[in-house]
Amino acid sequence: MGHNKLYEGFKMIKELNQSTKNMLVFEITGEVTLAEEKAWIKRFDALLETYDKVNVAVILGKNSAWESRAGWEDIKWLMGHVRRFDKIAIVAEGNVWKWLITVDSFFAKMMEINERYFEPTETKEAIAWIKDEK
Repeated sequence: MGHNKLYEGFKMIKELNQSTKNMLVFEITGEVTLAEEKAWIKRFDALLETYDKVNVAVILGKNSAWESRAGWEDIKWLMGHVRRFDKIAIVAEGNVWKWLITVDSFFAKMMEINERYFEPTETKEAIAWIKDEK
């Protein structure tokens, strides 16, 4: 995609080629730095200039994490833009992620966001779900 230059030199966040129109697909494979978080936010801001709502799939690797400053930046941005998301698919491994997404999806529904947890073996299904493909 033409947006990958935002991520040049970054190793932890990668936008995958399944991203289209109002749908973003990212893979996170390690600890996200503040600089990477800010670039990620720029990508979302650019998309939100064109679309009222976006769908996103985030594929979390086993070692996915955020530096504390990056995590805080993420939370601040999300709080101001939470109603701009339609569907969020989280692909991760482990009962902790499954439990966290199950709890979070309850609150997401209050904001009219559909959020679902998918196992790594269900990555294709997660992407199809945010595309509205069955």
